[in-house]
Amino acid sequence: MRKTPFKPVLSFLLFLCLKILFIEMGVAQNTTFIPVNVGVALDLDSLDANIALSCINMALSDFYATHGGYKTRVALAIRDSKKDVVGAAAAALDLIKNVEVQAILGPSTSMQANLVIELGEKAQVPIISFSASSPSLASIRSPYFFRATNNDSAQVNAISALVQSFGWREAVPIYIDNEYGEGIIPYLTDALQAVDVRVPYRSVISPSATDAQIVAELYKLMTMQTRVFIVHMFPSLGARLFARAKEIGMMSEGYVWIMTDGLTAEFLSSPNPSVTDTMQGVLGIKPYVPRTKELENFRARWKRKFLQDNPNSIDAELNIYGLWAYDATKALAMAVEKAGATNFGFQKANIDSNSSTDLATLGTSLNGPNLLQALSNTSFKGLTGDYHFVDRQLQPPAFKIVNVNGNGVRGLGFWKPARGLVKRLDPANSTSMSSISNAIFPGDTTLVPKGWEIPTDEKKLKIGVPVKDGFTEFVAVTTDPISNATKVTGYCIDVFDAVVKALPYALPYEYIPYANPDGKPAGNYDDLAYQVSLYIDFTLPYTESGVNMIVPIADNNSKNAWVFMKPLTWDLWVSTLVLFVFIGFVVWVLEHRVNEDFRGSASNQAGASFWFSFSTMVFAQRLAAFLALIIFFVMFVSRERRELRHSDPTASTWDRTKNFFRVFIQRDSSTSLNSRQKELPDTNGISLHTIGVPSPSACSIHAQFPEDPSSTDYDSSPDRQTPQEVEINIDQLTSQNQERPTALEIDHENN
Repeated sequence: MRKTPFKPVLSFLLFLCLKILFIEMGVAQNTTFIPVNVGVALDLDSLDANIALSCINMALSDFYATHGGYKTRVALAIRDSKKDVVGAAAAALDLIKNVEVQAILGPSTSMQANLVIELGEKAQVPIISFSASSPSLASIRSPYFFRATNNDSAQVNAISALVQSFGWREAVPIYIDNEYGEGIIPYLTDALQAVDVRVPYRSVISPSATDAQIVAELYKLMTMQTRVFIVHMFPSLGARLFARAKEIGMMSEGYVWIMTDGLTAEFLSSPNPSVTDTMQGVLGIKPYVPRTKELENFRARWKRKFLQDNPNSIDAELNIYGLWAYDATKALAMAVEKAGATNFGFQKANIDSNSSTDLATLGTSLNGPNLLQALSNTSFKGLTGDYHFVDRQLQPPAFKIVNVNGNGVRGLGFWKPARGLVKRLDPANSTSMSSISNAIFPGDTTLVPKGWEIPTDEKKLKIGVPVKDGFTEFVAVTTDPISNATKVTGYCIDVFDAVVKALPYALPYEYIPYANPDGKPAGNYDDLAYQVSLYIDFTLPYTESGVNMIVPIADNNSKNAWVFMKPLTWDLWVSTLVLFVFIGFVVWVLEHRVNEDFRGSASNQAGASFWFSFSTMVFAQRLAAFLALIIFFVMFVSRERRELRHSDPTASTWDRTKNFFRVFIQRDSSTSLNSRQKELPDTNGISLHTIGVPSPSACSIHAQFPEDPSSTDYDSSPDRQTPQEVEINIDQLTSQNQERPTALEIDHENN
């Protein structure tokens, strides 16, 4: 066996390795990444900005680790907006003019975004903000603005549904006096009014308000009747507001506080015990982010990296703005690659030699329109769910309803645009209030507050009450001889008090007697009504005056065994017999010419006709017909027994009628006595078959009342005769030839 030389084999292997090495080196030299400048303008002194910035860096690292073949690489240029509108504009101007960025992530607030958006539109540079949520920043008016966060107007329907579910009828928004606070108010007001919730007042607090100014505004709210407050402001101002509210007792039982998602996401993402202690029982709205394995892995990785970069921020927790920053950066990296690897330069503006301002020399991005189109068409599965832009805005997600309790929060339910309030994101759930869990309200109570209290500064509704003698069942004014306090009672007063008590809000009112200082009537009812009619309109009467009688009835059921025959009157027997003969005759006329069974002698024809008429009562024949007839007869008698009960008064109705007229023994200036006949049925009372008076032409009624002492015809002599009662001549009422009418009614004025 001939041995193979070792040296040639070794030389071949060495040559092959060197060739592969040179090929790889050549590929590496030919592979170059195209850097794409992207600006970041944030308030770097804030914790939220640092959280977002760390998420942006992690998004780029994660994206290019899984997309190594992409030719473009996003290069970040970071600027500090210094928590100022001018600072944000200066940062954006520097990024566009000097760095020539292709897009800008930021700014942090809605106030900063206005001017930055204008600069981006002028330079054709997309502005992607993951924290500017004011509805006034409309993407339709600014084609180069992408809102990578929720529009504040998306949450107003969730808030209104929550208010409606607990039955509150009024709510007061408390918001910060800037563009962020004012932007949501028109949408919130419309949403509340759509579910019949009033907004009686709007509380505006300045961003620079002192604690004393905040307390003064809270005391003003305490004097009003509404106890449901919707808070929409920056977290720093919101923390001071809740602290002052607890100090003056507005975080106690009976109050309701609802936070918008801006406060909820900030306070509850990293709870501070000193802050949550002042917010016990507060309700909150926040965007719902589904918990996935990818999100949990990212949260753990972010925590480690953030603590490495910021060792002093031990209590920092990942919030929704960090997740939106992560997804927005990933979407931008995708769009940069889709837009192409050329034309990343700027076209300089044609400027006048006399123009030396930075705005005048601002150029336009050559790749701006392509990047704009690529961003609009980008969609993927992000950490916050399905991520895509519609009209350059994210679609509203589901919102989670939370309740501050202890050092944390507890979920009450969810709200989705198509389904409303639900306890779980399960299609089988309903949208009623029972579909969300019970909340713990301020004062550590699960009892739902009514949402209002009696105000301390509002004027009382003054209700005029006529002072009169005589019939006082409707309205009576009395004076306590000891305390000299006026007391108003009566049916009308009870009705009004019951209606006011049922109102879902407070209505302070007081009764004012229409009387002179000595307690005597200041005029008649017409004078009082005339004065009021000059200023307001009257409602329709809620009751029609009249008099009816209710009498007990005596059970007059007979114990006779043949009582079931009473409903079978002679009229019924005769009608049945006539109908029986008529049917037999009709059958004979129709059948005797063609049917042999109806021929023969007269007796045979009559028998066949009448038998056929009898058999038609039931469909059964022979013995079955006879049995069915018995059953029919028994059922008929059983059903008609209810008609056998009579309503007989235990006392003479005529005696009651005579005594009734003796009620009116004193003068009643506001009552007119009219006796008139009325036909049955009486819709205002119980109609009696045994009560009646003859027609006015057949009955004379004479009535005398004491004269008015203020009248010129008043007789003040000691010998004058004072009528004491109404005299009614009812001799003709007992006339045998006079037919009694069906009902009696005496009218008072409408009340």
